[in-house]
Amino acid sequence: MATSKEYGLGEFDFPRGWFMIGTAADATRTPAPIRYFGKDLVIYRGESGKPYVVDAYCPHMGAHLAKNSTSYIVRDGEHVEGESIRCPFHGWRFGTDGACNHIPYSDFIPKAAKLGTYPVLERAGIIWMWHDPEGLEPDVELANFGGHYGEPGWVEWKIDYMGDLNSHGIEIVDNMADFGHFVPIHGATDWQYFANEFMGPHLHQYYSAGHRTLTANPEDALVLDTWYEGPGFLQSEMAGTFDSFIMIANTPIEDGVTRSWHALMVKVHDGSRETTAEDRQTALMYQEASRLAFAQDVEIWANKRACINPLAIPKDGPYAKVRLWYRQFYNPRDKAPEIQGRVNGLHVTLDKRPGQKVA
Repeated sequence: MATSKEYGLGEFDFPRGWFMIGTAADATRTPAPIRYFGKDLVIYRGESGKPYVVDAYCPHMGAHLAKNSTSYIVRDGEHVEGESIRCPFHGWRFGTDGACNHIPYSDFIPKAAKLGTYPVLERAGIIWMWHDPEGLEPDVELANFGGHYGEPGWVEWKIDYMGDLNSHGIEIVDNMADFGHFVPIHGATDWQYFANEFMGPHLHQYYSAGHRTLTANPEDALVLDTWYEGPGFLQSEMAGTFDSFIMIANTPIEDGVTRSWHALMVKVHDGSRETTAEDRQTALMYQEASRLAFAQDVEIWANKRACINPLAIPKDGPYAKVRLWYRQFYNPRDKAPEIQGRVNGLHVTLDKRPGQKVA
């Protein structure tokens, strides 16, 4: 395990961006403890159904807001009132802005009685939280995942928890440039094209190759556009016998420890008919094949030592550019344009398409 400072990423230990912190089922009317970004946090749903995330410890005397089952606050069903959460120790109640709005035994409420709060969205069956080490509001929209979630003809994904890895997020994002691992790890064959495009906070990987198991015929190509919108999650449009959409999320728990998830949506028909049980079974088979492919990466990350300085060769792919691009999220927001300007553009590692020069 290595830290952000050891990788030379910038001023902050944790990055700026939208991050997955759980599935929709993880947020309920019962406050639950979670830990991300080196912080103890609490997630809960208000009476409206909206999810919230707040700092875990009451500013009054330090009680954990969720780790309690015996307080009468909890037993009497007063733990969540409306959209507010009560401390199980003394009953202090905190609103969605984090400020204490009721103390059962006092009309005086100190201005310092305030919890840290975080922007949270529920989308595509997932709870997303905005993290910014400067405490600034989001400056980017959360992705809509191709607009496919809930779209007719598409089977919605299930979420695969892939483990807590003693790997820094940069080791995971390295894969965007890692041309060399696709044959031994993922079974790529008959390469046609591999390139990366750096576009401000977005990083794309363009891929066209055959595959040992994911193409129906030996002459077919697996064509993918894979991208990061910020540091926290990957998306990929995959064209094949059935079009699919992949999401891989990686969220820091501690500096150098990452929680990972995988999910896959599948287009099983054109939307002109009802989705059948057979369609859903087909989608599950695709999801499992995708999960197993990602598990090949996870096994490597779970067992490798930290790679602070890759011993890279030209045909490996642009690791250095990826790592420079990644730095923008670990430095003040106003430094991002300068970092982006140093990497923006298309980098082609291999191109064997007709009429193109062979890399």
